[in-house]
Amino acid sequence: MTTYRPCVIKSFKNNGHLHRMWLENWQVPAELLASEHAAESMHVFINRQTPIQEADGKQWISRVPAVSFFIPGEWFNVVGLLEDHGVRYYCNVASPLFFKNDVLTYIDYDLDVILPRGGKAQVVDQEEYELHKVAYHYSEEVNRKVMEGLHALLKRIEHGQAPFNDALVMAYFEAWYKQMGEV
Repeated sequence: MTTYRPCVIKSFKNNGHLHRMWLENWQVPAELLASEHAAESMHVFINRQTPIQEADGKQWISRVPAVSFFIPGEWFNVVGLLEDHGVRYYCNVASPLFFKNDVLTYIDYDLDVILPRGGKAQVVDQEEYELHKVAYHYSEEVNRKVMEGLHALLKRIEHGQAPFNDALVMAYFEAWYKQMGEV
């Protein structure tokens, strides 16, 4: 039987402070990755009713199941949220992932892209990015990488490239749920 590995996902801010942690995630085994995801060595994680801990220590439980995609070397990550009306994508412009000992970490750079089902991509939190760019002293290189990441993300969305495929998002979740059940 294929094993889904439990993992923790941690996001930080550029100053090194913890931003948020998703405490219960399950990594999709490499042998179950769709070919287009395997070709890019994507890390795919599933969570459902996962405890989420904020930087101030407060915890809450996610209400929406999610399938998250992290692509090595890319300055963004993509979360497919499985809502009643279909998959909505919430994308973080962020540093490339670092993954070790079942803990995935990245730096969140505030800019987000929301892609509603059947809708158009919307860039959000631009004001927050501009504020943090000054407060956290983002270097020119970081600013350049963030903008390149945003443009690469928008291009993937525009061209319907991986991981923006509702059927695959649902298939990952359903396969996990069938095997893991009420984890």
